[in-house]
Amino acid sequence: MSAALKKKVCDMIDAMAGDLVEASRAIHAKPEVAFEEKFAHGLLTDKVEAAGLSVERHACGLDTAFISSFGAGDTEVGILSEYDALPGIGHACGHNIIATTGLGASLALAKLNGELPGKVRYLGTPAEESGNGKELMARQGAFEDLDAAMMVHPAGIDLITMPSLAVNEVRVTYTGKAAHASAMPFAGVNALDALVTAYQSIAQLRQHIKQSERIHGIFNEAGLAPNIVPDHAVGTFYVRAENGLALAELKQRVKNCFEAGALAAGCDVQIDWALGDYLEIKESWAIAERYQQNAESLGRTFFPLDKMPTSGAGSTDMGNISHRVPSIHPMIAVAPPSVVIHNPEFAKWAGSEKGDKAVIDGAKSLAMTAVDVLTDKALMQQARDNFAETADFSAQSIAQAWHGEGGHGDGDVGLGGCGCC
Repeated sequence: MSAALKKKVCDMIDAMAGDLVEASRAIHAKPEVAFEEKFAHGLLTDKVEAAGLSVERHACGLDTAFISSFGAGDTEVGILSEYDALPGIGHACGHNIIATTGLGASLALAKLNGELPGKVRYLGTPAEESGNGKELMARQGAFEDLDAAMMVHPAGIDLITMPSLAVNEVRVTYTGKAAHASAMPFAGVNALDALVTAYQSIAQLRQHIKQSERIHGIFNEAGLAPNIVPDHAVGTFYVRAENGLALAELKQRVKNCFEAGALAAGCDVQIDWALGDYLEIKESWAIAERYQQNAESLGRTFFPLDKMPTSGAGSTDMGNISHRVPSIHPMIAVAPPSVVIHNPEFAKWAGSEKGDKAVIDGAKSLAMTAVDVLTDKALMQQARDNFAETADFSAQSIAQAWHGEGGHGDGDVGLGGCGCC
């Protein structure tokens, strides 16, 4: 049964290949940053409606999110599209490809009509690069009752998963007192000194953290003129760790460094974390192995995960979903291995013929894997059992990952975390 359904969805994707590539190129040509993906949102939802499916636009209180559900049965799989771009360098993470692989897989499954052996929830998830859109949607119930969730991400190689770290973004603001730096320096309270002290404390902390942990940041504001004691200084940092609970501990150590800077300089300090942590990916290996088999049947060759350098880890809000439901986040090659994501050269490849092929292969691989999930009860039970082994850990990670005092890309604080970066 599954082999016949897989052939049907692949044939359907071939039939719509021209439309999928055209959609990918159109999104690539009009990059939109987090929470502003109005063109992509409109294009994708129009395609869904044109296929005869209902779609909830502006879902979960987010202007550029959407959800479309179809099918019937006991098992439901979620297929995800991302479509935000990076400031200044466009689709240098290839989200135009993520958008259209999800679209193609979902529309092909919908065309099975009465032969579809379960339910599909197609989700448009904005603000992955900055804003933690999936976490925001999850807190509105978008992923509840799913049995599995899947997406595929562009890269320079095919990988069974994306090596990942948990991450949060933090902004520290110091407030001191201005004074003439030559005539009356004793009357001032130097906010820049506080930031410099904190930065140096973090530099010293780096000697005593795990190799899987990272702290890196910049100075956003550091004073107005050399002859004025700076009364205002701002820095922004990313803090990463191997998992959500380790991140919680490291964030506290970083907070101590910020507070030490304020204490040393005599300044006031405000510490704002992004609303939610990006959690590490908890890969569902049983489902991921099926994805690899399906992609290999199309001629894809996977790079061994154990050959990946330990430093090659990024972060994604798909990690947050993977701690709620069995999930996969494989990588699909759209560029040579030497071209890495988040640089302008990768953006060129995301709009190339190699990127177009990834749209079709990715859509087919996702659709075939969804068929496996919906038809193979043993596979789904294995995925559930494996997920349950660390369910308590996941629950703790999700609980500590939310910071109500923070802000996201369209909030007052303007912090969004860091997606696939």
